[in-house]
Amino acid sequence: MSKILTSSQRDAARRGAQPTFMSPMLARLTRKRFSDDGWIYERKLDGERCLAVVKGGTVSLFSRNRRNLSPVYPEIVDQLDEDGATGYIVDGEIVAFSGNRTSFSRLQQRMGIEDPDEARSSPVAVYYYVFDVMFADGHDLCGLPLAERKRVLKKLLAFSNRVRWTPYRRGDGEAYYHEACRKGWEGVIAKRLDASYRHSRSSDWLKFKCVNQQELVIGGYTDPEGSRIGFGALLVGYYEKGELRYAGKVGTGYDEETLRSLTEKLTRHERKSCPFANSDEIKERRPHWVSPKLVGQFGFTEWTGDGKLRHPRFLGLRQDKPPKQVRREQSKG
Repeated sequence: MSKILTSSQRDAARRGAQPTFMSPMLARLTRKRFSDDGWIYERKLDGERCLAVVKGGTVSLFSRNRRNLSPVYPEIVDQLDEDGATGYIVDGEIVAFSGNRTSFSRLQQRMGIEDPDEARSSPVAVYYYVFDVMFADGHDLCGLPLAERKRVLKKLLAFSNRVRWTPYRRGDGEAYYHEACRKGWEGVIAKRLDASYRHSRSSDWLKFKCVNQQELVIGGYTDPEGSRIGFGALLVGYYEKGELRYAGKVGTGYDEETLRSLTEKLTRHERKSCPFANSDEIKERRPHWVSPKLVGQFGFTEWTGDGKLRHPRFLGLRQDKPPKQVRREQSKG
């Protein structure tokens, strides 16, 4: 590790004991598309955010809300352990593929498995795309510019099959965004090269989305109709000023297995009272209410003028975000 940092990087970084966890940096959504040589552009991966902490010979994986992911993705732990490097914290995304596209729906089949042996035998292969380093060689690197952190990261890990370098382009953001959309990717992340790593959401990282997706809290459901099992639609919302606001119903995106497993989870959280503050906007007949404990990922075409989802579809459950942190994601500019 002594050769990982140059003397100038060690002088610019802050020396100290390695922490057990560091909060990840988050990107802001924007409608603007731009090209700038002071920025790099990475493919937006549709997976689960993951921090790898390698300390004292132990590899630990964590979600962005510090959930232990090590038993969920043991093959990633194995690969990092075989790599041999120690004393670092890196940031990246765990993904599964459907064809050449990352697929959150496919990854969902792995996210619920917490037995390492069962996870290893799963037919769903997972990969860890690493894009940043926060700590290495006894130094907190978050104060360094992104360009310097990328140089450190390139030397730190022996990127291989399961643990992969995240490629990027410099300067040509608009063309890369249009290419991403043509290929059916979720979008592009723009990152300012001279920016430090902040443990919060920052406009130094920006999301250019090709498709609209939103995390939402499940607060109820309707009865199934016809031959459908489980439930008809989920009633979902987001928090605003401490209140859960209803954002619409989602009746598509479920296969039979999802309907069965999700119905079991919903019935465990049933309650008598409506959890939504704007309950007068809910027009469903005889809805079932649930405590707002479950967070889902949903795709949709747009927000309507009255704050509802248009043409929403269910993509999967999320376990990496507390319900009360779910806000309506609105683009800036």
